[in-house]
Amino acid sequence: MLPGNVRELRFRRFVLRVIDGIDRGREYASASGGEVSVGSAENNTLALTDPTVSRYHFVIQVSPDGVVLRDLDSTNGTTVGGYRVGSAYLKAGATIGLGMTTLRYDEVAGEIREPLSDAEAFGRAIGRSYAMRRLFSILPRIAGSESTVLLEGDTGTGKGVIAEAIHGASGRAQGPFVVVDCGSIPPSLIESELFGHVRGAFTGAQTSRTGAFESAAGGTVFLDEIGELPLEMQPKLLRVLEERTIKRVGSVDPVRIDARVIAATNRNLRQAVNRGTFRPDLYFRLNIVRLEIPALRERRDDIPLLVARFYEQFVGQPGAIPPPELVDHLVRLDWPGNVRELRNAVERSLLMEDPDLWREITSGTDEPGTSSTTETTHTFDESQSFRAAKERVTSHWERWFVTELLRRHGGNTSKAARAARMDRTHLRELAIRYQITSHK
Repeated sequence: MLPGNVRELRFRRFVLRVIDGIDRGREYASASGGEVSVGSAENNTLALTDPTVSRYHFVIQVSPDGVVLRDLDSTNGTTVGGYRVGSAYLKAGATIGLGMTTLRYDEVAGEIREPLSDAEAFGRAIGRSYAMRRLFSILPRIAGSESTVLLEGDTGTGKGVIAEAIHGASGRAQGPFVVVDCGSIPPSLIESELFGHVRGAFTGAQTSRTGAFESAAGGTVFLDEIGELPLEMQPKLLRVLEERTIKRVGSVDPVRIDARVIAATNRNLRQAVNRGTFRPDLYFRLNIVRLEIPALRERRDDIPLLVARFYEQFVGQPGAIPPPELVDHLVRLDWPGNVRELRNAVERSLLMEDPDLWREITSGTDEPGTSSTTETTHTFDESQSFRAAKERVTSHWERWFVTELLRRHGGNTSKAARAARMDRTHLRELAIRYQITSHK
């Protein structure tokens, strides 16, 4: 944990040297606190020609806690000091093995200083942790450019919020912000969704339709969950990014596009490249500016701030302060679902109204029969009729169930309805009744 008055991060400089292998003598000396990638692809920080090295073999990340190496699901693995590792903190003099190559990690004289933003927000994204202030320090510069941006991070970390904030701070802010969820569109329709189609292009195409890239003219197209894009569609997207033109399905006429591209994924695309499920040339084209959005476990200092923000939103009263016991309890929990899961927990705690239920509501238990909705003690109000009391509890349970159901299926109503074996129309009516929205 860093004090809130810290204005910069300081890191020891280091050097990676190839001490054995066909690239012997090649080295990289750190020039910033950013990530260092090593592999055979040309766009790595340290590119190697060893054929036994994966395209993206491992990365080195620098943080106040130390310098950590993470293997990227490489074919032949990574060793540190002779032991195969998935991740490991490095010490001066450590030897790193990858394929038929051996590197040595050494610290050298001098420091790298990286500024932290004084701001605790960028658009709707908030945070006072070093991880978020580090991000906020570079986002204005990125927003002011026209570069393609790739956002990587776990589900629920707020990649959509960051994408929206980049658009809002850019020169395209007055233009449209068009979102395409690549993971929820059937493969047969994804090309039409992106590029549009002309009348008669396929069965059911009774009218022409404008795709996302044309709709985003003068603005930004946000390709959410780009890692789910079918392999056969990836070359077509690559051509669009390179040529800045699209062809509607069923047409041979090129259409010039004027849209910035921001892509996001909860997958590590370099691992996907190594596995052959994502094209390396498309990754190369998307990876102009790559940002890793930190998981909530890496920014626990932000939990009280986030709880206060969500509480104020749900109560609907500016300046409303959440109960300290609720905040204290939420800070102690793990959040595998990240910010989205925390937001849902705050909403559920308010829906139940009874503070005694907070501990059970926010326990994070996912097994049937152990939720606060099945075993709780409720406040007894003798003035209420049996029917009114029952309806109150039932409505609380329905809203909780529908919220959880849609969350687990990424907001896809059809998938959620099938999983719960209920009518899709009824599920949609419940979502409208309880004003439940899906947050990416």
